[in-house]
Amino acid sequence: MTFSGRAAPAPDAGPDAGAVWHYGDPLGEQRAMADAAVVVDRSHRPVLTLTGDDRKTWLHSLTTQHVSDLPDGAVTENLSLDGQGRVEDHWVQTELGGVTYLDTESARGEALLSYLRKMVFWSDVTVEPADLAVLSLLGPRLADATVLEALGVGSLPAERTAVALPDGGFLRRLKTTELDLVVPRDQVERWRQRLGDAGVRPAGVWAYEAHRVAALRPRLGVDTDERTIPHEVGWIGPAVHLDKGCYRGQETVARVHNLGKPPRMLVLLHLDGSTDRPATGDPVLAGGRAVGRLGTVIDHVDEGLVALALLKRGLPADTELTVAGVPAVIDADSMPAPDVAGAGRRAVERLRGGTR
Repeated sequence: MTFSGRAAPAPDAGPDAGAVWHYGDPLGEQRAMADAAVVVDRSHRPVLTLTGDDRKTWLHSLTTQHVSDLPDGAVTENLSLDGQGRVEDHWVQTELGGVTYLDTESARGEALLSYLRKMVFWSDVTVEPADLAVLSLLGPRLADATVLEALGVGSLPAERTAVALPDGGFLRRLKTTELDLVVPRDQVERWRQRLGDAGVRPAGVWAYEAHRVAALRPRLGVDTDERTIPHEVGWIGPAVHLDKGCYRGQETVARVHNLGKPPRMLVLLHLDGSTDRPATGDPVLAGGRAVGRLGTVIDHVDEGLVALALLKRGLPADTELTVAGVPAVIDADSMPAPDVAGAGRRAVERLRGGTR
């Protein structure tokens, strides 16, 4: 299977500018992702490397995840917060062969590099951009013998682990049906051809984004804004460890966890696709009043036009909503679980006689 010459570029104004949006059959690519295996070129995603004996303890002190003793081959997510606990950066982190690899959004690569370099001070840490590209493989057929042979492995790595590749780079497994090849850029075409020969279909970032949205996974700078805290978008756990030492923004993380009830929640919206579609950042209205903001908007092969949205916490699932004049319905299955009061809130309620 070869890569089609009908590659359509991603919108210039979007976060994936420079990537392939689709190869002529975007919904077919999504169907192949659900039924077989596809590869998505996400090489516009920058990769940084951290080297030096202090890299893990140093990064641990700056970020939300517990990474001071990550074992070789570990994969996790991580965040950098501002002083008020609002998310500034999100990345996927891989520890392998004495190097810590971070890959992040294309719009944040330079900013993250600059921030980390400014924070080194006297630590034995070197932060550098890496000439590596991310190729994402998705689908239920990734463990087929032909795919494993193309990847050069006898079996897939365990979830949240990575293995080194003989010619450089590494293969990591994020979830059951998701892999990333992080490889030298001069090897990208060879890898794409090898995977194509093994029956892995090329897909554009449209298919990847549709999958991500349906899985209710937020994207920095698209589904988040300048006020977003980790609790609102499901990053507590995957990217935030609640039992670690001090870091910038920790007070907000601890307070919201202890008292409960973050101000907003991330949900999936079903939109009326028969009219002009709304755009990322548009206000979501209920009865003419703003109750949130729209994130990623995407056409899904099974769900139709859908979007992620940050809405006011506690808004009922049956609330009638509109976005830019387009009717929107909350997917009830995407609603977060009811708030469970932490110890701090329970203490406050006891002092108030349990009236709240």
